[in-house]
Amino acid sequence: MDLTTNYLGLTLKNPLVVSASPLSRSVENVQRLEEAGAAAIVMYSFFEEELLEEQERLDFFFAHQEFGNPESATVLGIPDSYRSGLDEYVEQVGKLKSTLEIPVIASLNGVSTTGWVRHGKALEEAGADALELNAYHVAANTEETGVEVEMLYVELLKELRPEVTIPVAMKLSPQFSSFGNMARRLEQAGADGLVLFNRFFQPDIDLETLEVTPSLHLSDSSELLLAIRWIALLYGRLNMSFAATGGVHTHEDTIKALLAGASVAQLCSVLLKEGPAKLTEILNDMTRWLEEREYRSIDQLIGSVSQKHTDKPTDFERANYMRVLDSFSPPPGV
Repeated sequence: MDLTTNYLGLTLKNPLVVSASPLSRSVENVQRLEEAGAAAIVMYSFFEEELLEEQERLDFFFAHQEFGNPESATVLGIPDSYRSGLDEYVEQVGKLKSTLEIPVIASLNGVSTTGWVRHGKALEEAGADALELNAYHVAANTEETGVEVEMLYVELLKELRPEVTIPVAMKLSPQFSSFGNMARRLEQAGADGLVLFNRFFQPDIDLETLEVTPSLHLSDSSELLLAIRWIALLYGRLNMSFAATGGVHTHEDTIKALLAGASVAQLCSVLLKEGPAKLTEILNDMTRWLEEREYRSIDQLIGSVSQKHTDKPTDFERANYMRVLDSFSPPPGV
């Protein structure tokens, strides 16, 4: 069985990729994931806010010296021992690359064109095999138009693209009025792949304190369906790689994503719940499923049930919406 797949121009030994998560903060954890069968690792995200906060602290430090000590003849420089969050992130890329045989994909999280994406070059020089740009933006400004929001993503990619020669994937939410068009514009701006979909973590309200509180809920398999739909719609129409993420928990989930057109399936929540051994289980069950149906390779699977190749293309569009609703039968007495 040939399980190899091509993602972002990288040849992977199988389609199971560990998505961005705290798991990659430990070299030992990532080694266990590789041993369990992971074909690539996406590092935890480096956030735009972290870099900006550090810059603000440095600006305050120097301003305080200048205005708070006017009699001082010199200004203290940055200590040699000072290490920024970016320094630590770049160092972790280097550690993983020196330890692992599988590709390491760095993850940048942000949406503004403040120049922080220039640091993508540092990640490339540290050995990252690709970059995943996690564009996470909540359009809370009522004066901000949909066109302006879309341009944030396109301009962000255009600013990053000249800084690196390694492949770049855009990790997106589905919240665009014309997602297909948005995907095409990102392809034209230089994206090598799309990761579908980002999960927006929603804040909760504590009824005792009446305060807004962070809320983290791990995914389940039902969340994968939206990604499957859009990957199936875009496969064969754009010259890009697709990764399905958010809701990949079983070998069935993985196979469905591949049938729709994904080159890889990214796993996170299930690994946080069950550990690296789950990777081995999914890989073995997927191999068994393929062998029982006499597949010879993953390539035979990828995209074979996309809209482009299915004999019922409307199943991915509005026509199926009506059939699903009509198929519901309420329980007796309701």
